[in-house]
Amino acid sequence: MQSSSGCDGSVIADDCFSCIGTSHSGVPSADRSFATYGPVSVAKSQLPSLVHCGLEPSRIVAKAAVAVGRHSGQKARFWNAFNDSVKWHCDRIPSIFSSSSLEAFGKQERNSNSESNDNNGNAGATVADKKKRVLILMTDTGGGHRASAEALKSTFELEYGDIYEVTITDLWTDHTPWPFNQLPKSYSFLVKHSTLWKATFHVTAPRFIHQPHFAFTSVFIARKVMRGLLKYRPDIIVSVHPLMQHVPIRLLRARGLLKKIPFTTVVTDLSTGHPTWFHRLVTRCYCPSKEVAERATKAGLKPSQIRVFGLPIRPSFCRPVRPKDELKMELGMNNELPAVLLMGGGEGMGPVEATAKALGKSLYDMQSDKPIGQLVVICGRNKKLIKRLEDAEWSIPVKIKGFQTNMEEWMAACDCIITKAGPGTIAEALIRGLPLLLNDYIAGQEVGNVPYVVNNGAGKFSKDPKQIAKIVAEWFGPKADELHQMSHNALRLARPDAVFKIVRDLDSLVRYKERAVTPCPALAFS
Repeated sequence: MQSSSGCDGSVIADDCFSCIGTSHSGVPSADRSFATYGPVSVAKSQLPSLVHCGLEPSRIVAKAAVAVGRHSGQKARFWNAFNDSVKWHCDRIPSIFSSSSLEAFGKQERNSNSESNDNNGNAGATVADKKKRVLILMTDTGGGHRASAEALKSTFELEYGDIYEVTITDLWTDHTPWPFNQLPKSYSFLVKHSTLWKATFHVTAPRFIHQPHFAFTSVFIARKVMRGLLKYRPDIIVSVHPLMQHVPIRLLRARGLLKKIPFTTVVTDLSTGHPTWFHRLVTRCYCPSKEVAERATKAGLKPSQIRVFGLPIRPSFCRPVRPKDELKMELGMNNELPAVLLMGGGEGMGPVEATAKALGKSLYDMQSDKPIGQLVVICGRNKKLIKRLEDAEWSIPVKIKGFQTNMEEWMAACDCIITKAGPGTIAEALIRGLPLLLNDYIAGQEVGNVPYVVNNGAGKFSKDPKQIAKIVAEWFGPKADELHQMSHNALRLARPDAVFKIVRDLDSLVRYKERAVTPCPALAFS
């Protein structure tokens, strides 16, 4: 396997994509089903571009179809010609629909500048005093994308104060017509039917599937999306969602704005990133791990476009950790017993109740008639679950909590965590050095997070509540050394400063753009 060095010194491998299957042990493992899609393309020197010959897209596809019938070895010609026709379509259709909004934006920009010049009498001062605008694109398909967007926004405020104006927008919900604005609801339906979502995830992975799909979608949403993008007049655009690359980049490129507005991607999947995360025209792609960087390289991104900084987590997790005993006292916990944190997500979903009751039994020593550990259950917004757990009888100390905003303190006060394989929670737990017991995952994007944790010695995986309870009891008893080693491994994987590195690099891109377009004062007045 060949490898190249990433821009931050990390090694970016040039091997094929890996998809995740399931091993005989029950832990998801890697296979090669993401390696290639469709026939291998031939070199451009061997196949002249039909577009360059002046042919229309319909004739391109027809000509390619005839070529397929000659012999099977020429199937690659069909795929190359098909991709050329899709590119021709995407470069032209959006520009027609977005032209009116771009002209309106230009008039607004000129009027704003003229008013500022009239009021201040100095155009240079206006440019210098203007706030820099950051537009973060996301949509609420799961809570992780918004959490990453909020983390970036908070860090911009901490690092640069009023210099930046950061706006988070749900592009699909706020700036697309029906039925495209129903994306979050569609995602919720698909995730509840895991087989259907798994099929959707893998079927849309090949470029020859999702590329024409985005091209077709652009025809219907181009005008509103373009207005949505230009409404904020961004100096830089940051996407934290895999469906926020292709359509916006097509529109910006078609209108000649892609070179003026840096477009960046912050990948929020730790391992199994869907191919739609990666677009070759982005200015920067921020990857949370080496595994994701390898996928980006395989998708055609250059090492100069890739940064491996980690997953952006709330800056509160970067604060110095107070002593565990002090935190336990402040949170009303038992100061003498180790604690396990059971997470149910923002909505308190999953086998939380069954796992909590199993822990209530396993963490009580019948021989000594004493508890060997304590339990903290985060139920999110699930009020019915909170009521059921509060009404239950417990033989160990238990804290039942709803949605919490100080998770960094609860994690710091506990000794291990039980959660599904969400990338945000995993990254937060690693920063706090918490060994993880993963009890579930979303088919597709979260599958690879399980081997990422298990293979790096930072935790274990089981869907059985009784087995999970047994593992925790062993960690708090005869296998305490294993718990300590996993805590050390978790800290080794952690990247607590990732969000700060990402924000500082984004700032450098904005400043570089300003230097490129702003004339030197000495030359301006010479």
